[in-house]
Amino acid sequence: MKLNKQEFIRTKAIENLNDPEGREILWSRHGITELLNDDLNRIEVEKAFTTCEIIEDCPTQHRPLPDCLVLSLLKNSKPIHAVVAIDENSDRIFVVTVYRPSKERWENDWRTRK
Repeated sequence: MKLNKQEFIRTKAIENLNDPEGREILWSRHGITELLNDDLNRIEVEKAFTTCEIIEDCPTQHRPLPDCLVLSLLKNSKPIHAVVAIDENSDRIFVVTVYRPSKERWENDWRTRK
């Protein structure tokens, strides 16, 4: 059966909210750096993953895990993008990077590159 990546990410985000140790979502060093650079809140971003939408699949050629670009809205309705890797074997997701998309590079729907 083919994995529904979007549903997997959403499910892991919901499970992570209910796990005091937060073991369902791991963050890369780069992801944490970008989180801080964009003045984002980790918990708020992880909550936003519960309703994320996959907008691009990333090629798996040089990556150990399949990943994708997701669009999520923070509680203030501001958009964020994140590259999220799917780790089915460990039953978790891995945030590669997260950022606020810019109007210079993205259309108003935040789903389409200019």
